[in-house]
Amino acid sequence: MLLAREGRPALPVLRPDSPAEVYVRYAVLNHPAVVAAYYDWRASIEDIVPARSLPDPQFVFQADITHTLSSFMPGLMFDFLGSGKRAAMGREATATSEVARRNYISVVLNTAAEARKAWIELAYVEEAARLKEMSVGALDRSLAIAGTDYATGRGMGTLSDQVRIANDLAKIRSELGALGDRRTAARARFKSALGLARGDPDLVWPQAMLAPTAIPSPDELWQRASAANPELGKMRTMVEMAIADVEVARKAGNPDFTLGTMVDLRTNPTLIRPLGTLNLPIWRDKIAAIRAAAEARRDASMARYSTEELNLAAGLAQMLYMVREADRMIAYIDHGALPNYDRTVATAEAGYQSGTTNAGMIPETQLMALSMRMERVGALRDRENAVTDLMLLTADVAPSGSPMVAAMPHS
Repeated sequence: MLLAREGRPALPVLRPDSPAEVYVRYAVLNHPAVVAAYYDWRASIEDIVPARSLPDPQFVFQADITHTLSSFMPGLMFDFLGSGKRAAMGREATATSEVARRNYISVVLNTAAEARKAWIELAYVEEAARLKEMSVGALDRSLAIAGTDYATGRGMGTLSDQVRIANDLAKIRSELGALGDRRTAARARFKSALGLARGDPDLVWPQAMLAPTAIPSPDELWQRASAANPELGKMRTMVEMAIADVEVARKAGNPDFTLGTMVDLRTNPTLIRPLGTLNLPIWRDKIAAIRAAAEARRDASMARYSTEELNLAAGLAQMLYMVREADRMIAYIDHGALPNYDRTVATAEAGYQSGTTNAGMIPETQLMALSMRMERVGALRDRENAVTDLMLLTADVAPSGSPMVAAMPHS
């Protein structure tokens, strides 16, 4: 269950015609994963001060007792870390906080990407269902024409045509039923992506058409990804944290000491007893092992950073390929297939009016055009999912105007 909303930005109002960005902003502000990552980051910031602070003083006392209390000596002890240790521990805590900040940014972006993909899926299902309904209408018209031709003995209608069209109609209606189930699943995914539980009231479902999103050039995308990719940024800060850890480990050979004093309240004159301890880091193998382990963690972090760079380049190339492949398919459908079907329908209508063409060709051609439109909406869905992944790689998927996102220092 989400925390109380006091002090948190107000959620945007959702309407059926709200663009995807509004739903994404709602998800970023409402999802519990974002809230958890935000407070983890806040906690890591508060951990910096204790890391830089002196250890707490200790109250100590000593008493000598024979038949009676002969001495009672309370006192205070203060621990002092070796030279440079406290500053190094503060830098390590700061680096740890930076990792938490990067993780928060990553959670925000992943939440935004999932909300956008869920919106795309819902828009795809609604558009696919609309096209399937139109296909049912075209098949109904085609079946009626074939039945009339067969019954009257005019035209080219046969019993086998009626059976084939009836089978196609049953198949389309079955696909419509499957789309209904898919709509239910898509809405459940959409609610979850917005941070709403299963028992929460249903929100206003979006009613929008998919449209292609413009993307920058490959060179610009790579520059953005190199500078702002959340996973790459997290790896970079983990390297910085590992370097700070090495600095702390290198101070392991510096001794720590304790200073304090005790006062005997039973003696006259008052007895004051200064106390001090000094730890002796004499086990060279132990110190060397601490340093070696820290340096190994640093080297591992640097290697993971290089790996993330390689994965980023490969992922960017794959997403660009998927976008271009979808663009080619959409261009073929828009500028080749659909205009050809439109011309075929116009020719069939003209031929039917002149008595040279069977009327059944008109709905059948329309059905083929609708099937091609289904291919187009599927390609557009795949394209927009790939664009969302590109936006995630370049840290551009979260709405910059969101107050909670604005709370994040830029990468």
